[in-house]
Amino acid sequence: MVPCAQQLQLPTAPLRQAGRIPHRRSGRTIAAMISASASSGTPNPVVLGCGGISVDYLATVASFPNPDDKIRSLALKLQGGGNTGNALTAAARLGLRPRIISKVANDAQGRSILNELQSDGVDTSYILVAENGNSPFSYIIVDEQTKTRTCIHTPGSPPMVPEELTKANLLSALDGADIVYFDVRLHDTALLVAEEASQRKIPILVDAERKREGLDELLNFASYVVCSAKFPQAWTGASSTPVALVSMLSRLPNIKFVIVTLGEKGCLMLERSMTDASEAGEIDAEALFESLEKKVDQSSNIPKCIASKPNLRIRADGVGSISGRLLLGTAEVIPPGELVDTTGAGDAFIGAVLYGLCTGMPPERMLPFAAQVAGCGCRGLGARSSLPHRTDPRLAGY
Repeated sequence: MVPCAQQLQLPTAPLRQAGRIPHRRSGRTIAAMISASASSGTPNPVVLGCGGISVDYLATVASFPNPDDKIRSLALKLQGGGNTGNALTAAARLGLRPRIISKVANDAQGRSILNELQSDGVDTSYILVAENGNSPFSYIIVDEQTKTRTCIHTPGSPPMVPEELTKANLLSALDGADIVYFDVRLHDTALLVAEEASQRKIPILVDAERKREGLDELLNFASYVVCSAKFPQAWTGASSTPVALVSMLSRLPNIKFVIVTLGEKGCLMLERSMTDASEAGEIDAEALFESLEKKVDQSSNIPKCIASKPNLRIRADGVGSISGRLLLGTAEVIPPGELVDTTGAGDAFIGAVLYGLCTGMPPERMLPFAAQVAGCGCRGLGARSSLPHRTDPRLAGY
């Protein structure tokens, strides 16, 4: 790794006196962005993210060890990680201009985190650097046999607190932003950013991976939600995922859509209608989901989207009803020989959704596009090794 002094002017004073750090981006990435902006006549959209960044130590093993085992790794990789870091790296490679609000320490891991983000064109100007403590890092064990991964995370210390984000830096970070993204880490700081973004009418996307402190408050500011397979039922107590999605939109009136990612089964999206549908034609959410499942082409290996009719009155027993439509997205069927690691697949999906929202993709195109980006990411070790650029031939159809 290039010594710190050649890459960054890291602060020599404690964090409270340090302010922001300068950022640099690779010439190739900047040239690509300038070219894209010049050809379109307008700057590429800006996404601001607030949340987790880290270093991942990835070890591939033949099979997950039993207690007290001693085994050898088949492959080892050091790479940037964290939900926000991964999602915004994906967004940067697709052509957005990401900025990150987060915190690292002035240590080897922190410098590695910053250097890698900068090389992908992510603006690190709003990442705070603490002189003491440690940067976040994770040990990730990738089971080659089952293609699963186990993560052991060590948070950064000392944690970021809202007082460290000055009003001037907050306003500067939000200036020109087209959308704001939260992974619900750094929740106190995230709420500060969300409140200001909401006042400025900037759309907000929340990654609801699991119940976390501050999540409920952030969801109240959200325009869009992307969540993990288990979250909707865990958060609502509903009997099934379709019922849980109706419950989420009923409880969160500002949300335009919620997407639940289902791994190899794809994803399910409930989109709210702009106008109320007639209650005379109510349809049960679970029955509607089952009808979409029957339309899936099992012989197709590429991501597809099956959508219900628009502006339906979708009912869930014991919950109520909402006006909208249900969309079922399928995942790419990756040949076993090409599937390497699913670490960060959900982050890649979210990065593509951010891109789709910023570029006006309709959901019927956005869901397969996001699934394709996630599928590309599963072909390399770690969350970022195989994230595609927008010029990747596999994305040409979108």
